[in-house]
Amino acid sequence: MHPKFSCFLACGLLICISSGKGGFQKVGDCLSVRAGKPLVLRCRGQAVRWRMPKYLEEEAEAEGRLRIKHFGQHSQLLLVNSTGADTGEYSCWARHCQDGQCAEGQEHLAKTFVFFTDPEELFVPTEDYYQVVQLRTHQPALLPCQVTNPLARVTLHREFPPEEIPVDGTDISFDVKKGFTIHRPQASLAGSLFCLASLGGLRQISTKYMLIYVNYPSSSPKPTILASTTSVQLGDNFNVTCTVLGEPEIAMDFSWEYPGQKQGRPPYTSKRVAVVHREGQVQREAESTLYVEEARAGDSGFYTCRATNLQGTGSVTTHVRVTQRPQGSPTPQ
Repeated sequence: MHPKFSCFLACGLLICISSGKGGFQKVGDCLSVRAGKPLVLRCRGQAVRWRMPKYLEEEAEAEGRLRIKHFGQHSQLLLVNSTGADTGEYSCWARHCQDGQCAEGQEHLAKTFVFFTDPEELFVPTEDYYQVVQLRTHQPALLPCQVTNPLARVTLHREFPPEEIPVDGTDISFDVKKGFTIHRPQASLAGSLFCLASLGGLRQISTKYMLIYVNYPSSSPKPTILASTTSVQLGDNFNVTCTVLGEPEIAMDFSWEYPGQKQGRPPYTSKRVAVVHREGQVQREAESTLYVEEARAGDSGFYTCRATNLQGTGSVTTHVRVTQRPQGSPTPQ
């Protein structure tokens, strides 16, 4: 059985030809194919690689519905018995090769988004009934309610209380290839949301998205460290303090590495949190102090503080030297 059409990709240019009749036709960055029809993509070049919706990669390895064949000057991707679930981006890239040698960094990328239109499935099928999405401050959130037909009208709705959420293109925007992007997450959007697609007389709802608002830091911590002294005599007390300035209401965890751990010395620490004003901004100052009592020779070395928030961990180190007490010097009580 011959496919109804084939597509040719080369150096960012996508060209289609149908049934061997007529000439080549250029298409845009997306393509619509009726579900059930085969798709053939060809990519010119040597050492060609393909990328397609992730679950189809397993089909290629098992030589199921998706088959990839490499020839001397091009590579071919064939997908048969297509379904709406195959909707997604298909791309290929090839390195410039000559005399069996392929140059690095000279790859040519070509891609297109293929919609496999299904008269009974307006949304790309998924196994999840609910999907949890974090609304993080300083970071857009995506509700990936992809449609199988680019002509479908898609709106965003809240489940409780039932209402349509306005999409203004600034705070929230819609891309037919991706879904809805919430550019400015707010606590008021938390809850159960879903997408509604309509085309002709057909209306369907998507997977439901449970949105959880998280006050997320904009970056990982950048701690500073200060020892009460960099040189201490045997038997004296000292402490090391780790400080982080961050955004208000952002939790911070501290951990320590210190020489006394090797001798089984337990950590004696205290934590302090305060709101401060720096350069016209309100910030949260978190501080952890490690106390070392009656310094021993084994307490000499490097002291490392690690501060962790939801974005990651920052560390900082200082050195404290423990010295012998001069002869005749009184031992501290």
